[in-house]
Amino acid sequence: MTTTPAPPGRTVAYNDPDTPVPDRVEDLLARMTLDEKVAQLGSAWIYQLTEDRQFAVEKAGPLCRNGLGQVSRISGASSLTADAAARIANEIQHHLVTKTRLGIPAIVHEEICSGVMARGSTVYPQAIGLASTFEPELIRLLADAIRRQLRHAGAHQGLSPVLDIVRDPRWGRTEETFGEDPHLTAAMGSAFVAGLQGDRLSDGVIATAKHFVGYGASEGGLNWAPAHIPARELREVFLHPFEACVASGLRSVMNGYHELDGIPCGANRELLTDLLRGEWGFTGTVVSDYFSVDQLSTYHRIATTKQDSAAVAISSGIDVELPFTDCYQAPLLAAVRSGGVGLDQVDQAVRRVLALKFELGLFEDPYVDEELASAEVNSVGQRALAAAIARKSLVLLANDGTLPLGAKPGTIAVIGPNADSTRNLYGDYAYPAHIESLLDMRDRENVFEMPVPAADDLDEVVCEGVTVLDAMWARYGESVRYSPGCAVNDNDDSGIADAVTLAAESDIVVLVVGDKAGLTEDCTSGETRDRSSLELPGVQERLARAVIETGTPVVTVLVAGRPSGSEFLHANSAAVLLAWLPGQEGGSAIAEALAGEFNPGGKLPITFPRSVGQVPVYYNHKISGGRSHWRTDYVEGSVNPMYSFGHGRSYTTFDVDRLRLDRELATPDETVIVTARVTNTGSRAGDEVLQLYVRDPEASITRPVLELKAFIRISLDAGEERMVDFELPVGQLGFYDRGLDYIVEPGEIEVFIGTSAADVSKVGSFDIVAESPSVAVQKRFHGSVTVA
Repeated sequence: MTTTPAPPGRTVAYNDPDTPVPDRVEDLLARMTLDEKVAQLGSAWIYQLTEDRQFAVEKAGPLCRNGLGQVSRISGASSLTADAAARIANEIQHHLVTKTRLGIPAIVHEEICSGVMARGSTVYPQAIGLASTFEPELIRLLADAIRRQLRHAGAHQGLSPVLDIVRDPRWGRTEETFGEDPHLTAAMGSAFVAGLQGDRLSDGVIATAKHFVGYGASEGGLNWAPAHIPARELREVFLHPFEACVASGLRSVMNGYHELDGIPCGANRELLTDLLRGEWGFTGTVVSDYFSVDQLSTYHRIATTKQDSAAVAISSGIDVELPFTDCYQAPLLAAVRSGGVGLDQVDQAVRRVLALKFELGLFEDPYVDEELASAEVNSVGQRALAAAIARKSLVLLANDGTLPLGAKPGTIAVIGPNADSTRNLYGDYAYPAHIESLLDMRDRENVFEMPVPAADDLDEVVCEGVTVLDAMWARYGESVRYSPGCAVNDNDDSGIADAVTLAAESDIVVLVVGDKAGLTEDCTSGETRDRSSLELPGVQERLARAVIETGTPVVTVLVAGRPSGSEFLHANSAAVLLAWLPGQEGGSAIAEALAGEFNPGGKLPITFPRSVGQVPVYYNHKISGGRSHWRTDYVEGSVNPMYSFGHGRSYTTFDVDRLRLDRELATPDETVIVTARVTNTGSRAGDEVLQLYVRDPEASITRPVLELKAFIRISLDAGEERMVDFELPVGQLGFYDRGLDYIVEPGEIEVFIGTSAADVSKVGSFDIVAESPSVAVQKRFHGSVTVA
């Protein structure tokens, strides 16, 4: 077999851009040695390739001798500026192209959960806030902005979107998700994929859907714990958004850390190969979540050595090991040479990696213009988009008329540990939070046994943005007085007395409480920061109760990564504004909303429990769920949540009427048009989110009481009305039968339109007509919406 490039001066097929990608892949694969093939399945941290923030040939040489599949986080695991990151990306690519035998460039990946995780980059609202906008087009615009920034910096793959469905807000990574609903998550995820990958991958960035699958349904809400999900529920709820994104062109998937029914997701061939590739037709790469290949032996104990772990992972369908080559180097080579892994399995994984590199255009142009790298970093456009998303992500949970504050609300006491913090406006995968975690990992026991950055690789992080306190001062000047009251997460209550005194002397209190997101031990939300309580961390509940008991009206602002706060806090606040983790523009957005400069219109993408004892609680439960039969409620109180999925109030009022269906009968391949009129009946402009739900009242498999199938966010001036037509494809209304085949079953479908899952009106019903349940029907994920 030929294992050498073509003679000098002769163009080879794999370097010919006019040759079809499959032919280029096969030509290059045929020239590769086993060592070169395996090198394409590995990765390296940026700081494994640098010294004193410079590309280090002697240090990187051994890691790149046979090529390199991926480089992990040139920007996100360093303190490099954008232009420096672009320069080093070019130097790495130049080394690979000119100093390795076959000249194969590397894919550079970055974290992008709340914008690009990079020094100086714009920090956007965390994903749970994105979902609260109920506006997929905003998410597409965000992903497109991320695409441009990554490409300018020399990166080609982003490790998002997170498509985990979460019904247990104890789980620390709730903030990274789009919430509890499979349809909403599919819509937001598909928009993100479209924006990131662009019209063509040659100027796009590979999207990576994670964590495949069921990671957000962990036992006890604990990170990496097993998930107990029945097969039908797995398909209908947890797999649904992944399937929708694959259908829309997704190019990469990342496995979950957890196990399903005794099989770790990183070792689950039935999921990673049979279903993902065989059933859905996925052709991209499966990349391992960080360290998850080695975890097959060290954590799950289904393998005994790194060689065993490598064999299990690649045989199951994991193509690339991230974030550094551990099991997919000498251990994988040994597994192939001993016969434990077939060469055909390695070849298949390499084909997928090479195909993406060709699609990205790396062989034609692996370099970037370093002078353009800073153009998209915290630019005016990026900050404006972050501000727009932050405004639209705010959810007004409750209001007795205290909000908006207006121009002269009197003396304002701003109280709480998140009032004067920009850092706590950020999500757990923002750059400052992850630099903290790398520093913490370097200074503590290295549980992952991974290379760590040198002491001078990381700078102190400055958090961009305006605090809520500063934004309130900018509006109300000397009328604003401040007391933190307590910290986010300790037991020191010595500051509560001063806060109470200040509250009692003021006309109104703005109480800014909640979480600090990140991965370190002082954080209360984020990866590894799972909680057993949904009350505010530390002594914040004590602070809130004491301030409320002064009798001064309290406007509570939750800067939080999960639904949180006691029932007392919510019931006794004059108003509650949920800001989630709104990013660097969030402080200004919060103050603007409180003042009434705009009208908050976000909606909850996750049910808000009354207490942790209700968990799990979600709107689309089965008809036999949601209550204690036959008495309905708990002994201690209501089974109803504090706030339902889709809930969100406004400073104006809306009316929804003229509900109708365009037909009474429909076949499985037809579409039903559902029409409604929405009118702003109040005195100011505002946004409403119309939500279309269906119910299958009688079926061969028990069905949820409601299922979201469409939604639209509409902005209306005072007195304005709009007509909305929802296209509801009947192929969207199927389910999985006893044999786990997707069918659309004949019978009645009830249709509802409302403004939350707890506030719906029945439009009517129609019958699906078919001679028998239709197994071959085309599954549909979305219908279009027209506003007139």
